[in-house]
Amino acid sequence: MKLKTLFIAAALVLATTAAADFRTVQLAHEVVLTDLRLPSSESGTIGFKACTDCEYRTEQVTVETLWSINGQRVSLADFRKGIARVTKRDEVYVTVLEHLEKNRVTEVSVVLR
Repeated sequence: MKLKTLFIAAALVLATTAAADFRTVQLAHEVVLTDLRLPSSESGTIGFKACTDCEYRTEQVTVETLWSINGQRVSLADFRKGIARVTKRDEVYVTVLEHLEKNRVTEVSVVLR
């Protein structure tokens, strides 16, 4: 009986230790295309609403920020061209990945039909 209790106690300690090591370093925002403002350059700021009723927020982008359309890496200029062709902008969602520790956006991606 003591062995069973000892085993359970050890398992709980290990589980608690493992859970304590997790921390959020990236936050993903799903943004409707109409609520997205792209930066004017690769080292600028991107603006978006995190929710419909939220205020616009701005986050830093850098030359290291990845831009992708349908899983293909593209330049910021090509990303702009790709989303410029979208007609139903309120039906397309863009994923914005924000790195919390670096305080910047690491990736912006969209899937176009």
